[in-house]
Amino acid sequence: VVDTGALLAELERGRLVAALDVTDPEPLPAGHPLWSAPGVFITPHVAGSTPASGRRLLRLLRSQLLRHLAGEQLKNVITGSY
Repeated sequence: VVDTGALLAELERGRLVAALDVTDPEPLPAGHPLWSAPGVFITPHVAGSTPASGRRLLRLLRSQLLRHLAGEQLKNVITGSY
């Protein structure tokens, strides 16, 4: 857990360097100070990309396609803003 404002202040002072794969806010908007802060490395939030997660993804896609073709409600539907 990191206080983004405090992290930015310490990065600017050169007291810290950071590698981040999760940010607050997420997704990190264009123009956010973290994008240009010195000493920060930002990676895409894909730490769960493994062979097992790929198999789960394919099972979910198949399941969702079959639900759609059967006129059933899809699982994991997100409503509202992200």
